[in-house]
Parts: sequence; C-alpha cells; structure tokens
Amino acid sequence: MPAPIHYPLLETIDTPHDLRKLPESQLAVLAGELRAFLIQSLSATGGHLAAGLGTVELTIALHYVYNTPDDRLVWDVGHQTYPHKILTGRRTQMPTLRKKDGLAGFPKRSESPYDAFGVGHSSTSVSAALGMALAARQQGLSRKVVAIIGDGALTAGQAFEGLNHAGDIDPDLLVILNDNDMSISPNVGGLSQYLARVLSGKLYSTVREGSKKVLGVMPPVWELARRAEEHMKGMIVPGTLFEEMGFNYIGPIDGHDLPALLKTLHNLRALKGPQFLHVVTKKGKGYLPAEKNSCVYHAVTPFDPETGKMATSAASDPTYTQVFGEWLCDMAALDERLIGITPAMREGSGLVEFSQRYPARYFDVGIAEQHSVTLAAGMACDGLKPVVAIYSTFLQRAYDQLIHDVAIQNLPVLFAIDRGGLVGPDGPTHAGSFDLSFLRCIPNMVIMAPADENECRQMLYTGFQHNGPAAVRYPRGTGPGVAPQKPMAALPLGKAELRRLSLKTNGHKTAILAFGSMVTPALVAAEQLDATVINMRFIKPLDEETVLKAARDHELLITLEENAVMGGAGSAINECLIAHDVRTPTINLGLPDNYTEHGSRDQLLAECGLDVNSIVRTINDQLQTQTPLDNAATCQITPIRVKSY
Repeated sequence: MPAPIHYPLLETIDTPHDLRKLPESQLAVLAGELRAFLIQSLSATGGHLAAGLGTVELTIALHYVYNTPDDRLVWDVGHQTYPHKILTGRRTQMPTLRKKDGLAGFPKRSESPYDAFGVGHSSTSVSAALGMALAARQQGLSRKVVAIIGDGALTAGQAFEGLNHAGDIDPDLLVILNDNDMSISPNVGGLSQYLARVLSGKLYSTVREGSKKVLGVMPPVWELARRAEEHMKGMIVPGTLFEEMGFNYIGPIDGHDLPALLKTLHNLRALKGPQFLHVVTKKGKGYLPAEKNSCVYHAVTPFDPETGKMATSAASDPTYTQVFGEWLCDMAALDERLIGITPAMREGSGLVEFSQRYPARYFDVGIAEQHSVTLAAGMACDGLKPVVAIYSTFLQRAYDQLIHDVAIQNLPVLFAIDRGGLVGPDGPTHAGSFDLSFLRCIPNMVIMAPADENECRQMLYTGFQHNGPAAVRYPRGTGPGVAPQKPMAALPLGKAELRRLSLKTNGHKTAILAFGSMVTPALVAAEQLDATVINMRFIKPLDEETVLKAARDHELLITLEENAVMGGAGSAINECLIAHDVRTPTINLGLPDNYTEHGSRDQLLAECGLDVNSIVRTINDQLQTQTPLDNAATCQITPIRVKSY
C-alpha cells in the first residue's frame, strides 16, 4: 500500500477558528495543500472537482475575513463547496462523500452549522442571503451575509429577481460573482485589482457618499458627476448593470490572488449597503487535466491523480441518455421542424452530437428552465416541433410554464425527462421523485415511461408524432440491455403490454402492474412468485381496460413505480378501480413520503422496498399472513379503506 500523504498545515485546521489563527503569510501554503488534498480525495471517491479547484483561495479568504458560522456564507451552486466542507470540520469525512450515510455532495444545513443554506439547484443564493440579511436587520444583529454565486448561475432569472429586490431595499449584503468563464469574462490585471482595492476602500466610499450629500443640493451638478462616474466605470469595468440595480460594484479581481482578496474583503466587510464583488477564477485551477477540460472534470468518477484518467464503466450497453441523443439526431434528419432545447445541460442530457450536426436547430438557454419551456411553446405556436431535454428535478422549476404556456394551449412540445426516479450519489435535490405525480394531474398531457432502451426510442417517436404535449420519462444510466431498433413506430396511445402471464390455475394469483424502470425487477420477482406482469407503458392516458381485466382475473394487484407513492402512477390505478367499484386488494409500491438521501442506486432501491427481494417479501407477506406491511414505501388500498404503513 502507498504511504499516506500528509498535509502538515491543513491537518491543523479543524474549523475556521483555527484558520483565523494563522498569519496571512501561511495562507498561500494552505491553499496549495487544500488543492492537493481535494485532488487526492476526489480521485478515490469521485464527485464535483473542477469548480472546487477554482474556489480554493476564495474559500480560504472568506472564512479568514468573516466570522463564520455567525456570519453567513450562502454558496451557489453546491458544486464549488468542497473546499468549504474541508475547512469546516469535515476533512476526515471526505472519503464518505456522496456515499450512503456519508457527506452530501452539496451544502446541507443538517450536516454543519457552516452550511447556512442547502442548495442543489442553482441561482438561489441572492434571494436566500437577502432573506438572512433582512432577518439580521429585523433582529438588530450586526451579522454579515455573503452570497457566492457562480458556475453559470447568474444566467437564471431568479438571481436577477434577488438582485433587483436587494438593490431597492438597501440591505447589508455582499454578493460575490465567482466568474469562471461560464458567465461574464472581463479582463483581469494589475489595474483592475488596483481599482478593486480603491473602490472598496474607506476613502472612496467616504468621498462617494460625501459627494452625494454635497452635490445633492445641486441636482444638475450631481447628475453630471454621477454620469461621469458611470461613464468611467463603464469603460474600465463591466459594473454599470449592477450599479444601476443599486449595488456598489467592485472588481474584477483575481480570485487566486490571496493578498488582493483579503484586502478587498476586509474593506467590504466594513461597508454598509448592497455590495457586488466580481471575482475571476479558473475552473480546474492547479490541476492541468481539469484546467484543459473543465467540462469533463466538472464531475468525475474515481481517477488516477497522476494522469487524470478516470475509471470507466464495464457496461457496453448505451445509457438512456445516449438512446435519446441518437434518436434526436435520427429524428432531426427526418423532420426539419425538430428543434432541440436544453437549459444548460448539453452533455448531461445527451445533446452534444445534435448540437454539432444541427447547430441552427440547437438552443442552450442557460440555467433558465422557465424560459426553456415557454420558448418551446412559442416555437410550437408557429409550426416547429420543439423537444425540451431536461432533468426531472429541473423540470420542477418550470411547472407554471408547463401548465400555462404548453398544456392549456395544447401545444406539441415533447419533454425528454432524464434522471427520473432515484439518482444515487447526488441525493434528494437531484432525485426525480415527483414527476409522475405532478405531470399526471395536468390536462392534455401524455406521459410515458419506457421499460427498456428500445421502448424509450419508440416512445420518443410516439411523443414527437403526438399533436399535443407529451413526456417520456426515463432513469439515469443503462437499462436491461434491449438494443434500440432503428425503425421507429408509434405505440398505440394509452395501451399497456402483457409481459408475463401467471400459470396458476388455483390459489392466490397476483398481477404486478409495473411502470418504466420497475418492469425488469417485476419480471424477476414474478418468476419466483409465478405472478402476472404488465408493462403499463402509459401513465396517462391509463389503459383502464387492461387494469380492470387484471383486477377481475387476480386476487391481488401490486403497482410498482420509481416515483412518490403519493399521487403517482399507483394512485392512478387506485382511482380507476374505485371509479368502477372494483374491490380487488391493491398494494402500491414506490418511493416513500420522505426524502431519500444519497447512496448507490441499488442501496436506495432496497431502502425503499423496490429491489427484487423486497418486492417478493412484500407480496409473500400479504398473501400468506395478511398482516400489515411495515415498509414505509407501501400503501394498501381497497375501494372501502385506505391504510398507510
């Protein structure tokens, strides 16, 4: 075994209180050790690497200058917070990162008092930090609040909503833009750093405020001075926009220059009112492979820290994301009306090849899910056929637009919903737990969930041909290995498929009504139970004829879905049975009424009672003992009684 690597200075830092005891002269050494530790740690666990490498100096400076955790640091997004976790008492826990019962991959209030606000989605920091600043004002506290927004998060509308409000009510709030070439990219140099120090200093602040008071009695003179100041700053720094929103703009400043960062932050901590600091960093800083390709090293699997080579999966089957990407290109070749839209997830949603082959028909709108859906609606109004490729968890952010702009107008927009169900290490903020529930209550929607890769391709074609809104919802990773067939054919709308018929001629007969990713474990369980398995395919419209026949022919119905039990696909089955006064006992299996934490997908499925062994045990318990089920993810239904466990 290789000898353990030691980090002499970093290992003395258990909290930011320890950090603040160091002389400033040692902080650069600490930054080098922190960066090396981060690389070594993530080479074993995987996780989000490049963004954290870019925030090492900024994180050190913030905890050095501000009295955390009493002063609040609100990070946006969570990808950049690994250095923050390491410096706030979690260094020795880093080997557990994103593992079951280990450290979360994002800030989490229940994990540490230094995590002021939980965040998995982007662009929330300004609003949350403003709320904290106003809470401090209401309570008469001198607490400082800082929002650190970066990694493209400034492209989302909510960030500007927060900035607009903050500039109007004069809070004591510092917003730091961590600009790592994914948002604004101004020049950085000695002049810019000199301006940052000058503009954040007490002399400039005093002169600026004093000038307002003196010249304020002479409006024409003050207006001339104000315009002159804006003109000069507009020529030198890109701060006019933020100044117009009510912020005092400082920067740009080199985010890897610790002395400049410390001086500027010390100055800013003493200022009142809304401040905006523009910090320029390099994503992947200090690790050459990540510097060369920050996108690839944004999120990594375990890798060799010497070469940067990542571990590869042994699976040769295409992922559902790849199946979608290939279908999108094939469909675009057949129909020039097809438009591909993604909210900042080109790689994650499988649009790389499409963006290269059809650049004029590809639109990455940034982290702006609301805009992506209404953009698609506008295109659909005038004859185009937009496909919105989006993660399930991010579609939640565009729910209003989905209803008002697409569904009410019955527009032909296809939603390719990736990461449906449990997502493993990313945890509850990224799990697609609720889409079947929140989609199926919307009129005009067609909702499909494929059992395998080929069915995914055919469902995408079916949804694209449908003259109204449609959604195809598929899980992360690979399926059971059914090769997608090149010829495309539309599936009969709202028709399920019998996959296995029970051979029992007497005794208890069970039918498992499975949706999407649950069809494969249902088939394995059915072999042990001799149960019927129906691949439901459509959540909406529901194949009521098949459901009612299954209820007539069996003594017990089991619904299986990788979605919240409450309001999900199983609830649709229950509603059908009740509406037709059918009394066949029914058990709904799905995700429980709590947030499933991070871990491997297999671990989480077992925890939720959705692995094969749990499914078999649940059915046997019901058939043999008729005792109440103790699995938190199940609900026994009859038309007369509803009982939850």
